[in-house]
Amino acid sequence: MTESVVGGSTAAGPAAGPAAGPASGAADAAAPTGGPVLPVIRRVRAEEWAAVRDVRLEMLRDPAAAMAFLDTYANAAAQPDTFWQGRTTAAAAAQTVVQYVAEVPGDGAGGPLDGRSGPSEDTGASAVPGRWVGSVTGLLEQPGAQDFEGRPVEMLQVHVVGVWLHPDHRGQGVVQRMIDAVVAWGVERGVERARLYVHADNGRAQGAYRKAGFAPSGRELIASTGRELEMVRALH
Repeated sequence: MTESVVGGSTAAGPAAGPAAGPASGAADAAAPTGGPVLPVIRRVRAEEWAAVRDVRLEMLRDPAAAMAFLDTYANAAAQPDTFWQGRTTAAAAAQTVVQYVAEVPGDGAGGPLDGRSGPSEDTGASAVPGRWVGSVTGLLEQPGAQDFEGRPVEMLQVHVVGVWLHPDHRGQGVVQRMIDAVVAWGVERGVERARLYVHADNGRAQGAYRKAGFAPSGRELIASTGRELEMVRALH
């Protein structure tokens, strides 16, 4: 399934091992003190459905969206609140789907936020909700089931979809960190590999995914967006 915009990002950093990245639901580390505040990578929470909707709409406004996403802005914008509530509840707690976001801390202090305004339970400082600048989703695919192409799934795997990062944060390794979070979630569930699809003409995205440990499998498909290449990352 296509769904990836990493635009100008070709600096995803060296590929990590199978269990790299934070555990499911954990927040990644912020930048060292004195450096730029990097986004925190964390799993979405069920009550954040409005933010999930808003980041999806922002993704679909990206100039590369027509190449990268099967969905359209008009279709997503027309969905009722119940659609986003159900989608977010599943992405926050289900065992077969997960969504991680890259969140720039709202208080500029770095580190994970609880998404609420008011005093922080840890420090007593203001915990201003952060801004989401990236998103990625993972779908657990079971062997014996049919994938979105109608082909049988041969092994337990995680399908990485919906990869997007705001242009201001590309080229800093954030894409790799988001993907590593999904991969770690999959490893906890025993997956043997991760896979994704990328547009054949999106060379920058292909380069970023290679640096994240993915390689072409040789499988292709023709989607509504054009020719798509499957890339895989073995985890065992």
